[in-house]
Amino acid sequence: MMNEEKVIIFQLKDEEYAVPVQHVKSIERMQPITRIPRTASFVKGVINLRGVVTPIIDLRSRFEIEEVSHSDTTRIIIVSVGTIEAGLIVDAANDVIDLDKESIEPPPEVVGGVDAEYIRGVAKIEKRLLILLDLVKVLNPEKLDVQPVKESIQ
Repeated sequence: MMNEEKVIIFQLKDEEYAVPVQHVKSIERMQPITRIPRTASFVKGVINLRGVVTPIIDLRSRFEIEEVSHSDTTRIIIVSVGTIEAGLIVDAANDVIDLDKESIEPPPEVVGGVDAEYIRGVAKIEKRLLILLDLVKVLNPEKLDVQPVKESIQ
């Protein structure tokens, strides 16, 4: 099906967001995060994930949504775009669906308080409204100010 995109749906506050499955490496339970000084406020630190030091971004903080305590449903979605790999803290990872590309509309200026620059589009599925994130913008390295992890050692 060329006209479908497989996405992982996750929750932040009352909204549902989606990211393409091909960018998702794994979904992890919350774990201790090592703080890094002088990084953006939404970069919570790093975790050592199977030997790879991975920066962790709190998406609530990134999108300026009030932060809440982590719960049993809190997950870290490990995503990879180009050379950047990072974990996104989300309230819950809900499901994986095939999204009909026809159902994706361009983003309005602001959705659920999230700036349109981070949004690739919005999809309506039955009664659900999915906000498709533009991971390239969300993981913008200039904003992250964390050095890319995958530097080859000669």
